[in-house]
Amino acid sequence: MSRVSSPHAGVAEASPRPTLMLVLATVGFMLCFWAWALLAPLGPTIRDDLDLASFQQSLVVAVPVIVGSLGRIPVGALTDRVGARRMFPLIAALTALPVLYLGHLADSLVEVLVGGFFLGLGGTTFAVGVPFVNAWYPPERRGLALGIFGIGTGGTALSSFTTVQLADAVGRAFPFDLVAGLLAVYAVVARLLLRDKPGRAVPVGSLLARTTTTMRMPATMQLAFLYAVAFGGFVAFSVYLPTYLTTAYGLGRSDAALRTAGFVVLAVAMRPVGGWLSDRLHPVPVLIGAYAAVAALALLASFELPLIPVGTLAFLCMAAALGTASGAVFALVARLVPPEQVGSVTGVVGAAGGLGGFFPPLLMGAIYGAADDYTWGYVLLAATAGATAVFTVTAVRRQVR
Repeated sequence: MSRVSSPHAGVAEASPRPTLMLVLATVGFMLCFWAWALLAPLGPTIRDDLDLASFQQSLVVAVPVIVGSLGRIPVGALTDRVGARRMFPLIAALTALPVLYLGHLADSLVEVLVGGFFLGLGGTTFAVGVPFVNAWYPPERRGLALGIFGIGTGGTALSSFTTVQLADAVGRAFPFDLVAGLLAVYAVVARLLLRDKPGRAVPVGSLLARTTTTMRMPATMQLAFLYAVAFGGFVAFSVYLPTYLTTAYGLGRSDAALRTAGFVVLAVAMRPVGGWLSDRLHPVPVLIGAYAAVAALALLASFELPLIPVGTLAFLCMAAALGTASGAVFALVARLVPPEQVGSVTGVVGAAGGLGGFFPPLLMGAIYGAADDYTWGYVLLAATAGATAVFTVTAVRRQVR
């Protein structure tokens, strides 16, 4: 794809420190993800307040996730063109608007769904930050840098930990006011301090043409599949693990939620480790090891062994493997994709990861409903992870060469 250089190519020596840019991007990503996930913890409260059916409650939670996942495709391509310095503060400022609307004005199902639709904008920041961070770091350090940026996905855990507690302690609107205020402050700070890498490659051509070109790249679909299994698996467990633990092991809701929080935190913390290992070794062997570990641990979980210690150890190790794989996938993006296309490819890959988390919970629920047992759900997860490891050994390894 043809490209033009930034007019600031000659001022690289005077550019800001990459560490500052990484910190600003990670903070913005975390805040936007915090906003993106505000509705999920309040799902039961919204259901009771609006007298919603179970499907309607699920729809309220799902709409921002779907919009945020699919929205990464155009946002990633747009970031390649105009840069993260414009996109980060713009998205943060715009996301604050539906946050305030949901906190103060949304009083019906339709209004909540409309607010949730625009709230999905916060979930697109993943496709803004990856090309931004990728441009600031040399190839040998991109894996770790992108893994650190990936810690921003912990914004969803932050929402889970604080939203209900703050709403109960201060008032239902307070979590929304807090997040909107933080987003507004970040938008101003990002506009003042954020800088795109001088001399970064800028693609030319229409958004549609560049997106079409991206979708036709073999690496795009391969990376999307890898991330759909890695990050999709993480999302699926973060959503369905509380239900599984209460149903299969008879845990109370608070106990199950606390154990799920531990799963989420460990998976998020392992993303930088996956990136660091990819820098030191190579993303391919890291991915092979991670997917093989998920396959083995899923088989172990299928036996529903005692939760302490074997079951807990299996789930925590699975969290570590999924987090490692998520970090390694984007280290691989940095190796396979030209810099001027990283945003476009990240949009597609990020969308695949977000959407990949929807199907396993539905499948697990259907299997349990039919067989009153979760065994085959974990067997299918093991088969999928094993097949992904084989795919990485064969097709992906050849692509890297």
